[in-house]
Amino acid sequence: MTAAPAPPARRRRPWVVGAAVAVSASLVTTACSAPPTSGSDSGDGLVIGRAMDLTSLDISRNLCDTCQIYNSAVYETLLQAPNATDDLEPLLAESWEANADNTQFTFVLDPDATFADGSPVEAKDVKWSWDRLKNLQGSPAYFMDGISTVEAPDAQTVVVTSEAPNSAFLNITTASYMGIINSDVASENGATADADAATTDQAENWFLSHSAGSGQYVLDSYAEGSQLVLARNDEYWGDEPAFPQVTIKEITDPAAQLQQLQQGDIDIAMNLSFDALDQVADDENLTVSAESTFNFIYVALSPGAPGGEALEDVRVREAIRKGIDYEAVIDATLAGNGERQASPIPNGFVGTEDLPLPEFDPEGAKQLLAEAGYADGLTLDVDFPTFFTYGVSSSTMLQAMQQSLSTIGVELNLNPIEFAQWVDQISTTGFAFTAVYFAPDHPDPVQYAQYFSLADGSVWSARAGVAVRPEETELLATALSTSGAEREAAYAGLAEQMVDDQIILPIVNPKTLLASSADVEGNNLHITRNLDLSALSFKD
Repeated sequence: MTAAPAPPARRRRPWVVGAAVAVSASLVTTACSAPPTSGSDSGDGLVIGRAMDLTSLDISRNLCDTCQIYNSAVYETLLQAPNATDDLEPLLAESWEANADNTQFTFVLDPDATFADGSPVEAKDVKWSWDRLKNLQGSPAYFMDGISTVEAPDAQTVVVTSEAPNSAFLNITTASYMGIINSDVASENGATADADAATTDQAENWFLSHSAGSGQYVLDSYAEGSQLVLARNDEYWGDEPAFPQVTIKEITDPAAQLQQLQQGDIDIAMNLSFDALDQVADDENLTVSAESTFNFIYVALSPGAPGGEALEDVRVREAIRKGIDYEAVIDATLAGNGERQASPIPNGFVGTEDLPLPEFDPEGAKQLLAEAGYADGLTLDVDFPTFFTYGVSSSTMLQAMQQSLSTIGVELNLNPIEFAQWVDQISTTGFAFTAVYFAPDHPDPVQYAQYFSLADGSVWSARAGVAVRPEETELLATALSTSGAEREAAYAGLAEQMVDDQIILPIVNPKTLLASSADVEGNNLHITRNLDLSALSFKD
């Protein structure tokens, strides 16, 4: 057995270099109690402005950036990742170990850990939470891929068995969607972890107005399209929460976010445009920094979706990749504050070193189209959710792409739709040509293979409607069963294969603005939490 040493005390890191996550499964309906007064002058509460892409408040169903902030504030994982490179740290588990071939993982829970209602966090809760995550078959269920059993031999011990070697599993446990639910409370309110949970679980609406976690905060109220309010968990078993209340306000327009930040109506603005950088930097009452991220915006081409017939020819997909003027897009959306990205594994992760970046090659694109029988060009419908995230407007990005692709004879009909509509359709009929965003859920590159590759069981292999590639399935298995240079080579091979698939086309790896009132300390990007509320405080 190889053991991961645990520090003797619980630690919180002030910030890390990543940010977290992406698309969605099923949109929830509005439910809330009357929200408290918001604004940075409401007591000692923290007010955050952002475009809320919430897909659910059920941790086992949601998958989005705001979801990660909520999940990690209200629920807790067994382990936590300070960033993409440092050792994992304890949270609900005080120690953990893996067997020699990474097929069995044993966790010992911290006996001091308690849920918000004062009951202990026990192994049965971990088993129930992870079984439910798998059996609900929602968007985050892929974190449990390959896990055959989760057992609770006693109240403090959890034993997880994987069907095959899975060297990524300890990293995966840090994802916010792996947080632990109070199984007794949730079960009493319609939740189930049984094998048929996908059809029998009735708890999603209950989770819209209740939480059942062990985190620093509990759900106070949620009004869809308005705000999400968290209240301090006064019985929290660890470090005391910094704020009696945290409000996340729905402010989709970056200019409105800037105005409210300048007026003191919000304390943190999470979606500012880089056009605002000078205004914020010149205001002594505000602080701002531009930070590199692992986030990226991508285009997805799905030959199997309605209207995707032309995309069945990989030469057409490659022509689209070559027909995008990436630098022009980055200039139009981020005033140059972004990078090109080679593959769906982001810059800086294992497997991405020395990959050739995409180049604007209009002549090469025209030649590919001619070879595919489209010398006279073609027209494609683009259905995309309207969003402004990581400083990028989806509409602005696609308009810039529309301009450069027209030079090779590919005309785009842009059809912006509401995020809720996109969510409803992406996992059913899908879209032939769409665009959305992704950010890491945990520190291991396996998530990109599980989500974007054409390996067996991946999310986008199903959405794209194309055949699974056995070589990608084999490379993924190799990456999960090896270490060192062999593991790195397997991920590099996967990255190259995903480039060749021409299904996921990364458009930009953006920097992001961290903007807040000067009174706020610890503003951050977090690789699993998006914004780590436990790192924030007001200056004395």
